[in-house]
Amino acid sequence: MWAFPKPFLGSLSFKSFCRVVLLLLIAAAPLWARPQAAPGLSLPGLLPGLSAPGSSASWNIVLLLTLLTLIPAIVLSMTPFVRLLVVFHFLRQALGTQTTPSNQTLIGLSLILTFFLMQPVGAAIYSDAIVPLDAGHITAMAALDRSIVPMRHFMLKYAREKDLALFVELAHEPRPARPEDLGMRIVAPAYLLSELQAGFRIGAALFLPFLVIDLVTAAITTSVGMMQLPPVIISTPLKILLFVVVDGWNLLIGSLMRSFA
Repeated sequence: MWAFPKPFLGSLSFKSFCRVVLLLLIAAAPLWARPQAAPGLSLPGLLPGLSAPGSSASWNIVLLLTLLTLIPAIVLSMTPFVRLLVVFHFLRQALGTQTTPSNQTLIGLSLILTFFLMQPVGAAIYSDAIVPLDAGHITAMAALDRSIVPMRHFMLKYAREKDLALFVELAHEPRPARPEDLGMRIVAPAYLLSELQAGFRIGAALFLPFLVIDLVTAAITTSVGMMQLPPVIISTPLKILLFVVVDGWNLLIGSLMRSFA
């Protein structure tokens, strides 16, 4: 049901996407600080519980910037963003609309749907890790350990057992008694591989009805001797008309959302 078409890597402006995400996070950074945070380079309010006595503010800045750099990779590999974007690119190719919708539109739609799907996970991380960390009840490392639990539970729900077994074997680790005992080293790549597989399955299912239209159009144009007219010129409007008539976006988004139920 789910994956990652090759054109995504070539046509998608990944660097631009990363820059946008980083700029938004940096712009929102002042909202994370506590009101009593000291001005200047010291960032105790940005990452409460991270600073230890004697630690330098420069290391806090380095760690913060490192976390911001990893945010795009986390969004791409540990959320439904991969499956959603892959399916949308397959749909665009199946319709034959080339660059419509644009990459920016597909990325924005994928991000909005990702935030919608990940809201329960984010709420769990906030209540279990961020709130105690902000209150000073736990350290930053303890908050990190707590935040991993909801993410691992979410990824295990959609990671295939076959992919989990593959990475357990590649890591030369003993088979655990239950999936919850697996570390993120195993769960994260297995989840990403499962999402890629799911995306390609959904993409293949999307291609079938439009492929039939292409075949029928090509057969008709060839039989009537219209050799100079490319069949795609006739089939593309027919495919778009069919997609609009059946309310394709509603059906597709609804099916994608239910696949994460």
